[in-house]
Amino acid sequence: MKIVSALLTVVGGIGAALAVYWVLNKIAELLPSRWEERIKPLFYILPAFIAVAVYLVYPAIQTVINSFQDSTSTTFVGLDNYKSLLSSHSFQQTLINTLLWIIIVPVVTVVMGLIVATLADRLKPGAEKLSKTLIFMPMAISMVGAATVWRFVYAANPAGQNQIGILNAIWTKFGADPVAWLQQSTFHLNSLLLMVVLLWAQVGFSMVLLSAAIKGVPADTLEAARIDGANERQTFFQVVIPQIKGTIITVFITVVIGVMKIFDIVYVLTNGNFNTNVVGNEFFNQLNTNFNNGAAAAIVVLLMLAVVPIMFYQVRHFRAEEANA
Repeated sequence: MKIVSALLTVVGGIGAALAVYWVLNKIAELLPSRWEERIKPLFYILPAFIAVAVYLVYPAIQTVINSFQDSTSTTFVGLDNYKSLLSSHSFQQTLINTLLWIIIVPVVTVVMGLIVATLADRLKPGAEKLSKTLIFMPMAISMVGAATVWRFVYAANPAGQNQIGILNAIWTKFGADPVAWLQQSTFHLNSLLLMVVLLWAQVGFSMVLLSAAIKGVPADTLEAARIDGANERQTFFQVVIPQIKGTIITVFITVVIGVMKIFDIVYVLTNGNFNTNVVGNEFFNQLNTNFNNGAAAAIVVLLMLAVVPIMFYQVRHFRAEEANA
């Protein structure tokens, strides 16, 4: 029944889209030929503009308005929501945790992606495909699924016996007591363990893009470097890396934007407890636990303000890459 419902939804959606474009085309054909040539292209992009306006522009504007209102979005309170958040010690800790994610995860993802891509490319074709498939497989799992898998890795049985958590099963084999890993906030250990989950899922993405970029490096530049006496390390860092710099930046920025919105892993494993909270999880709690629409909207606005400069740089980077192509 679900399959039939899904098929009907797809067919209905495609049929509705075709009907909309057919009607717009007929309207354009009713106009004089001179106006038809000018209006018809605008008609074809009109549904996309409407969708962007309804699903992106309007919600963004409404969110900004709500951020200046109280918890029920009925009375304007000015900057109170922002002042309350930024002066709150718990939210300051949330910002610090989020900053740690932003600093650590993208860098490690790019570095590990480069290492795996470089090593995998040196294997035989069959072994290369197998290794890359295994490393990329976590990308097929949702973040909730990944967090659930790693919950069993970090699980702890206080009794000290029959540890179902892999990490504690290894740990207790050396005579140590089991550790509730996700409650260890010293040096942000639990946050680092949460980052491992995202790294496990994202390294495959980084590897695929960087591997394609490495394979695209002209062989003659590599041969020229080796003829000039460069060893493998020098060739990699002085010849390969400069030529794939654009891909490295793209992967880095993509992961940064994803990390800034991280929510699923933290929500499933700790729900922000034990000093592991991040901005995305705080937004969810403010909206669905505290029912504070104003604070939730203010968090989203702060997140948008943080993302805009990164997106601006990404656009400039793409344009520069296209200009040099």
